[in-house]
Amino acid sequence: MAETVTPTVDDTPPPASTRRERRGWYIYDWANSAFQTTVITVFLGPFLTTVAEVAAGCELGADSCDGFVYPLGIKVAAGSYYPYLISLSVFLTVFVLPVIGAIADRSAHKKRLLGGAAFTGAGATIAMAFVTGDRYLLGGALFLVANISFGAAIVVYNSFLPQLGGPDERDGISSRGWALGYLGGGLLLALNLVAITLLDDGDNPQRTLDLARWSIVSAGVWWALFTLVPLRWLRERPSAAALTGGGNVLTDGFRQLGRTVREIKAYPLTLYFLLAFLVYNDGIQTVITLASQYGTEELRLEQSTLIITILLVQFLAFGGALSLGALARRIGAWKTVLLSLVLWTGVIIAAFRLPAEAPVPFMVLGAAIGLVLGGSQALSRSLFSQLIPTGKEGEYYGFYEISDKGTSWLGPLAFGLVFQLTSSYRVGLVSLLIFFVVGFLLLAAVPMRRAIVAAGNTPPRVL
Repeated sequence: MAETVTPTVDDTPPPASTRRERRGWYIYDWANSAFQTTVITVFLGPFLTTVAEVAAGCELGADSCDGFVYPLGIKVAAGSYYPYLISLSVFLTVFVLPVIGAIADRSAHKKRLLGGAAFTGAGATIAMAFVTGDRYLLGGALFLVANISFGAAIVVYNSFLPQLGGPDERDGISSRGWALGYLGGGLLLALNLVAITLLDDGDNPQRTLDLARWSIVSAGVWWALFTLVPLRWLRERPSAAALTGGGNVLTDGFRQLGRTVREIKAYPLTLYFLLAFLVYNDGIQTVITLASQYGTEELRLEQSTLIITILLVQFLAFGGALSLGALARRIGAWKTVLLSLVLWTGVIIAAFRLPAEAPVPFMVLGAAIGLVLGGSQALSRSLFSQLIPTGKEGEYYGFYEISDKGTSWLGPLAFGLVFQLTSSYRVGLVSLLIFFVVGFLLLAAVPMRRAIVAAGNTPPRVL
């Protein structure tokens, strides 16, 4: 006989949030997307790969490089250095982000945590100005600090979402945040494109490298500047634990995290959704993170082509996020995310078949990515907000963020290993199909309505 689940309905009305407060929350997506777009998606992969190739003894501007670097005495192919760095950053975030989330839940000053993490990451990004010559180790260290801080800030930022609207409002709130983020990231990238078009003569590899470095620095400045807006407009919404707790926030946060890890087995369906998200989002983040490296190293495309394509992705993703958000209102966020994963599988197959030195097919594929990218991420974020027990938003988003916003690790690790074994980026790309197929199957098996009720929340009308 099937087990009967007794609904535990939260009758507490959703907390009132002002339009100004929600706009402040949206603006942080505008601020941090500059790092995601300009740094992670476009410039940092080719930039650090080139710096590593210089350190490996290869000539600057060479078409290929079979050299090696030796960070901490470990032999690493120069082309695999950046994917390995991504995997290392995620390994470290496994320990950092859930702790940050637990501290956020126990703190009455979440905005301070948000600002501290954001300004630390922005500072490390600005410090990339000093990564010159063969300083690949400095570049790697700064990337680790920036990427981990980026993830920590997102944990705190996401923990505000359940407090800004009720179950039927969160898909729209999350989608508008993602959409505005794509506009902000696209605008800065457009400015960098103008600078590169005007200043890069194409015959001076050092100038090209310098322009990439200063584009990375501009993202740090943008991130820091626009973070000031949410820090002013957001309101502190401390949890009951934060209001009643009188101990040290840091030590209490560690203790609370320990209790949550022990008690999380009481929400197996939430864990099952999280597992599905970790798998399929690993594939999404790997595509985002390594697209520019694939374009330059395998398809031999010019930097300007990559930037134009990413711009196309950004501005189409604005409409895509809003469109999939509208579709979710009709058929439900869960079904919409499943549909997006089918489309992502088609993207990988098409990317494998792209011809080299052909910019137009690459741009067309970028347009397809833009239409599904924002919606799949925004709706995943709002879906997860429905599965979090009240008062533990930060902790649960800490686990969620381990594989979000460019901090995936299995995908880049598989990509890097396959490249080192085969010297082929195309073969490495094939390994990503498994993440979308398995992720789809896992997500399709989650009984979403029952999972939301089991977490003590009220399900939205349409799932």
